[in-house]
Amino acid sequence: MRRVMRFFLTLTGIAIGVGIGLSINNILERLNILFIPVYQEIVLLFLSGIAFGIILFLISPGIIHHFFSFLHWVENKLIEVPMQDIVIGSLGLIAGLIIAFLISEPISRMRLHWVSVILTVAIYFVFGYLGISISVKRKEELSQFSLFRRFGRDKGSKDQSGSQTAKILDTSVIIDGRIFDICKTGFIEGPLIIPSFVLNELRHIADSSDTLKRNRGRRGLDVLNKIQKELDIEVKIYEDDVADTTEVDIKLLKLGQKFNAKVITNDYNLNKVAEFQGVEVLNINELANAVKPVVLPGEEMSVHVIKDGKETGQGIGYLDDGTMIVVDGGKKHVGETINVLVTSVLQTAAGRMIFAKPKSADKVVS
Repeated sequence: MRRVMRFFLTLTGIAIGVGIGLSINNILERLNILFIPVYQEIVLLFLSGIAFGIILFLISPGIIHHFFSFLHWVENKLIEVPMQDIVIGSLGLIAGLIIAFLISEPISRMRLHWVSVILTVAIYFVFGYLGISISVKRKEELSQFSLFRRFGRDKGSKDQSGSQTAKILDTSVIIDGRIFDICKTGFIEGPLIIPSFVLNELRHIADSSDTLKRNRGRRGLDVLNKIQKELDIEVKIYEDDVADTTEVDIKLLKLGQKFNAKVITNDYNLNKVAEFQGVEVLNINELANAVKPVVLPGEEMSVHVIKDGKETGQGIGYLDDGTMIVVDGGKKHVGETINVLVTSVLQTAAGRMIFAKPKSADKVVS
């Protein structure tokens, strides 16, 4: 595309040069100035065309760069605008231009050519702007019509389902691996956005000389492949980098602000920074804690005491979901499975802890 645009800009420069050459030749003929008696017009056209063609060829990369930057800016602005506003604003623009055409038609027949041109352009601009502005501001009244009501209902149903809210995966949650099982259950819907800088970080970890890091990086890449191949969920790779920073966490938050997306992570520090910057976060660890079974004081359960606790006489056991149980007086039952009575439950940032005491001295048969 850039090469094609550069070619056409060069042709445009040649055409401009030929036009300027014709104008210069006409002026010279009126002044009876002839540098080359026979071939003056051809030489002027050739030199002028070649000169302006070379100039446009040399400056075309800058023109093309600014053109694509403008398109990228427009695209980012349009992404932030709801689709309903775009549709209604477009229809309002069409209506405004039709009204402008009806008003400007008599004006265009005026004998004062430049005045009629200026008035026509102003009328089109004003009524085009009013068409967009009024239609968007009165969209709730327009929604009473069947066409817009149906469109708004479809849009609302999509928003309620959450299918339009993108989720950005960070490196830690990909390496963790639980995101695949969560997406498989259908609790998280797409599209999922995988930034290129996250993929680069995963590749760097997978190529590490440290065996543990290398295995973690490869597991993360395997998780991404499984999500793409085995799950019916939309996965997008964001190729562009985020400027002005080299920190992956900051890039993720800026990307979340740009796309109005949620960041999925299990990084506690990223969670806190995201809250400060107003970016929504889905924390896998918080989800895991939320779905753990609720335990109330006074309930009875069986637990396998595996080691001594920090305090005197305490024993430590774990539930199947990893919840720690501190058994008061459980030290003498290390290696045994006993019935305990829950005395209290403590919720911390690291998870949930259950405090209990033995119900009886009898062991429970596994």
